[in-house]
Amino acid sequence: MGLRDEFQKARDWVAESLSFDKDYDASVFETTIRVVGGLLSAYDMSGDKVFLEKAKDIADRLLPAWDTTSGIPYNSINLAHGRAHNFGWTNGDSILADSGTEQLEFIALSQRTGDPKYQLKAENVIRQLQKIYPSDGLLPIYINPQSGQASYSTITFGAMGDSFYEYLLKVWIQGNKTESVKHYRQMWETSMEGLISLTRQTTPSNYTYICEKSGGSLSHKMDELACFAPGMLALGASGYGPEKAKQIMNLAEELARTCYNFYQTTPTKLAGENYYFHAEQDMNVGTSWNILRPETVESLMYLWRLTGNKTYQDWGWDIFEAFEKNSRIASGYVGLRDVNSGEKDDKMQTFFLAETLKYLYLLFSPPSVVSFDEWVFNTEAHPLRIVPTHGSNGQSIETAKPVVRPFGRKQGKQG
Repeated sequence: MGLRDEFQKARDWVAESLSFDKDYDASVFETTIRVVGGLLSAYDMSGDKVFLEKAKDIADRLLPAWDTTSGIPYNSINLAHGRAHNFGWTNGDSILADSGTEQLEFIALSQRTGDPKYQLKAENVIRQLQKIYPSDGLLPIYINPQSGQASYSTITFGAMGDSFYEYLLKVWIQGNKTESVKHYRQMWETSMEGLISLTRQTTPSNYTYICEKSGGSLSHKMDELACFAPGMLALGASGYGPEKAKQIMNLAEELARTCYNFYQTTPTKLAGENYYFHAEQDMNVGTSWNILRPETVESLMYLWRLTGNKTYQDWGWDIFEAFEKNSRIASGYVGLRDVNSGEKDDKMQTFFLAETLKYLYLLFSPPSVVSFDEWVFNTEAHPLRIVPTHGSNGQSIETAKPVVRPFGRKQGKQG
């Protein structure tokens, strides 16, 4: 974005003040996607090794979380003492998304340091899940870290399920779509058949939505978090044959229309946290807060880049204007306690900068800015460089070297 002075100031703070030696129980998942991913992305874009050293430091503190019987990690760890455990409310189970969303970052860290230990820990999780993978590719959100077996629990593309499926596709992309990562793509395609089985349409407006499932029964509820799915489907469509690719892209576009209307159907034009679908009714807000989430604009960015349809820019602009009108305050942006009344809360989540505004910026930037051919985004929107592979087995022979190049300035809203 050209903010070089600001970047230098932040870089100096990281070098001189950032310490992870804290007696603090951290989420393994959130720390990986936000901190490890953010530091690796800064390294890939700048070439400054201070970021790589800090990424290695925090990842080393997280590694004991994988020391379970099955290799499925605990989801919380004390950064100073290395004591790992699961959250009390999961009855000792690990969460699917929390356990299956470290692969991009840990593979990237192994590539950039030449130390395979990070990649081995993270990829073993996928091998373990492969052993219990159901025929429809839909795993429940709770996994026992000792037995490696799934516990009876909800199946969802929303909270606690979402990014596991995203990473199956993105590790395949990160691995240059080679034989060594083929099993990720195969698992992802199986899961997309499962996703299709969960889709239903409303009346009268024919909005397509993704149900949740418990046992044999469907719940006609969809989280705004699940609005990452249109972008994921669009990104993965080109890996299919022509007919299937068209079907998957059509589904992506239909789901994006639904997600956009999560915003459009409220008085503030901002989406609630989740929606329910009843017979003869299109959609009803369930949990009515908005915490500045990025998933819908993320999908709009992917769809605009992959289809060239400027409608997605128009939709993104509508959402941006709603944030400006309802969430902007003198010191930043805040969420809403209620998207119907417009009552504000008092927090700006870190992902609003890391994801929501970044995806909006990219939605109105040329596709060459952080090109999909060279970069893959982690689930916190931190771009990681795709390392070229050498040799028939698809493994990278040399460690990643950052590409340092000035990015183009924003060119403004087009069309």
